[in-house]
Amino acid sequence: MSELLKQMEKSADEKLTVAEVYASRPRKWLLYTAIVLIIAVLVGWSSSGVNFNGVTQVGAEVAKGVFYGIFNPDRSLLFGTKDTDVPYLLLQTMAIAVLGTVFGAILAIPFAFLASENIMPKPIAYIFRVLILLIRTIPSLVWALMWIRVTGPGPQCGVITQAVCSIGMISKMYITAIEDLDTKILESLDAMGCTPFQKIRYGVIPQLTASFISTAIYRFDINLKDATTLGIVGAGGIGASLVQCLNSRRWAMVGSFVWGLMILVMIIELISTRIRKKLAHGA
Repeated sequence: MSELLKQMEKSADEKLTVAEVYASRPRKWLLYTAIVLIIAVLVGWSSSGVNFNGVTQVGAEVAKGVFYGIFNPDRSLLFGTKDTDVPYLLLQTMAIAVLGTVFGAILAIPFAFLASENIMPKPIAYIFRVLILLIRTIPSLVWALMWIRVTGPGPQCGVITQAVCSIGMISKMYITAIEDLDTKILESLDAMGCTPFQKIRYGVIPQLTASFISTAIYRFDINLKDATTLGIVGAGGIGASLVQCLNSRRWAMVGSFVWGLMILVMIIELISTRIRKKLAHGA
């Protein structure tokens, strides 16, 4: 009986301790209130600079035309085999995205290693981090407008633009993977007398391969969508034809291009998602 009373007293003391800890928790309501007020002020200030005057008559006609084209696509364009039909332009768009991603992923590897603080001295790593940041700050359309003066209009401009833009994003994600390396494995290999090449081969590459491939696949999804946008400025792909059809109000052709893009993006998304899951779970 005495032991039961002792346990009850002990549990009561524990409950009291928890209650006291909860009562002495940090009071952050002032901080949270300040954050909410700052967000509200920013939203209000931003809203004052955006003037929405409603949908214009021309805009309403364009929206109706696009919806009409989606439900009534030009089937001859959608299933044609000419170089102006949807399948050919989609293949060209995908080719631009593939080459841009591959070149960007390969070129991003030395940038990432040189910008990693656990591998390179901090001054050198800082210089390369700044360079990667400069690449990322320029939008892809601006890069395309610059490269189109060098290469001329066409798919080659799209490939170079996407390769450069991919370096900026992929390098940043590569750096995170490199700095999360398990250094104990490298120390073990060093204790076994392994050469630097053997340490990279057996200690670094196995840890980074899955992360690097997953990052490249994710960037390919982005590049596939960007390749359509880059076509607007003449960088190849389906974007230029889509804009021409929009400007000339050929809604059935617009619908064909939209359907082609949606189907292609969904297929690529399903495949890339499965690959990333297998890389993440190792099965």
